[in-house]
Amino acid sequence: MKTQDAPLVNKVAQSGLITLELENFHPGEEWVEIDMADFLFKGLILKEKEFRQKVSEENWDQYADKNVNVICSTDAIVPPWAYMLISKKLLEAGSVHAFGSKEEAIDKTMVRNLEQNLNPGDFEDRRILVKGCSTKKIPQGIYMLVTEKLRPVVKSLMYGEACSNVPVYKKPVSRKRR
Repeated sequence: MKTQDAPLVNKVAQSGLITLELENFHPGEEWVEIDMADFLFKGLILKEKEFRQKVSEENWDQYADKNVNVICSTDAIVPPWAYMLISKKLLEAGSVHAFGSKEEAIDKTMVRNLEQNLNPGDFEDRRILVKGCSTKKIPQGIYMLVTEKLRPVVKSLMYGEACSNVPVYKKPVSRKRR
C-alpha cells in the first residue's frame, strides 16, 4: 500500500552536517605573471639604480584587484629586498600576489585565505563534511591544512558528498566510570 501525501524528509538537513566548500577560499583562476628578469639589466644583473628606475616607471595600476604571481625566469641572483620592493608596489596597487608559478601562487594564497578566514571555533563539536567535488582545482595540501585546523575541535570530519562520504575523523566518546 502506498502512503499518500507523505512529506519528503531531508535527512541531510536534519543531520546537522555542515558542508565546507574549499573553493570559497580559492583566489580564482585568472592570474597575471611578473617576471623579475624584465626589471634586470640584460635579464641577469640587478643594478640598483636601474632596477629602481624600472620599478618606478612600471604602471602598477594595471595589477589592481588582480592575482599576480612573481617569478624570475633566469638564473639571476636577485636580492631579497628587490622582491620586497615589488611586493610593496603590488600591495599599493591592491593585488593578491605570491612568488612562484601560478600553481604555487594559488596554493600559497589558499593557505593564506584559510589561515585568515577559517575560524576553527565556528566548527566546535560539529559534524563537518569537506566537499569533494569542486569547479576549481584544490591543491592537495589544502586538505591537510583543513584537517590540521579542524580535527582538534570537530565532532567528526568527513570528505565527499552528503550521500557518499569518507569518514576521516570521529571524536572518541568519553565514557564515565561508575
